[in-house]
Amino acid sequence: MAKKIPMRMCITCRERLPKKELIRIVATEDGEVTVDPTGKMPGRGAYVCHNPECLEKAVKQHKLENGLKDKFKQGAAEKLLDTEEKAE
Repeated sequence: MAKKIPMRMCITCRERLPKKELIRIVATEDGEVTVDPTGKMPGRGAYVCHNPECLEKAVKQHKLENGLKDKFKQGAAEKLLDTEEKAE
């Protein structure tokens, strides 16, 4: 019997992909937004595909806020976007 592959949906483009192919963004207890490379950090999470345009749209169109249920501080998502742009 084949092992079940967990699927998740990108909050921006709504494409369903295997969990390991997406980036998990987490809103922690103290309201900070961070990337979760392990997929196991505690807190509310949302998934975005590796397309840089998807992450940018998620922040600018407030889809990240909706996906994380407003569990983060004002400006935390923009700081995440700036960090990701510098990493590229």
